Amino acid sequence: MRFLDGAPALILRLIVAPVMIIAGYNKLNIANSEVSFPSRLLADENVVAWFGNEQWGLGLPLPDLLAFLAGWSEFLGGWLLLIGLLTRLVSIPLLFTMFIAATTVHWDNGWFSVAPSNPQTSAAQVFDWFGVPAAQQSLENSEQVALRLDRIKALVDTHGYPDYLYEKGSVVILNNGIEFAAIYFAMLLSLLFTGGGRFVSVDHWLKRYLNKHRVES
Repeated sequence: MRFLDGAPALILRLIVAPVMIIAGYNKLNIANSEVSFPSRLLADENVVAWFGNEQWGLGLPLPDLLAFLAGWSEFLGGWLLLIGLLTRLVSIPLLFTMFIAATTVHWDNGWFSVAPSNPQTSAAQVFDWFGVPAAQQSLENSEQVALRLDRIKALVDTHGYPDYLYEKGSVVILNNGIEFAAIYFAMLLSLLFTGGGRFVSVDHWLKRYLNKHRVES
């Protein structure tokens, strides 16, 4: 049963690591065969433009540098998380990227990544019980979301191909709030304090190996 000591950390790593890897991969030129090898190590020019543009992007200073650092922090850090190597160390820059993502990209959109369409099942209902004004606004927004989804579905049923369009899942309203960024932040924060997990990370076995040789010497 001691093996289960590392299970929570392993589960967190298996969830968050692929997300970080693919996020970083898409920020970099790694798969771009049209550029030279050194340039493949840099951030994609479209990502750089998005980082720096004040009108339709993030409006950050030094966009080339920040996009490069974000891309490699996520890509390389994600792989290290996956195997549980330097878990605590790599969690720090990834926490920073999630914080920046939440506050610059998603903050103005509220909490939910996908807008709830039923006020009765929305998590905002709990906060509404305590009289939080923003919760009431969220519930009212859910009612508006439901109306729009009904309109979309009616248009699809009349003019589209509902069997084909709904084959992979129902239509939703993307809210693009901080929900996922906050959840990944919480996962990374947990890994920062717990590490990669006993028996299920390279960190554990490396530490065990070093301790053994320290005692022998």
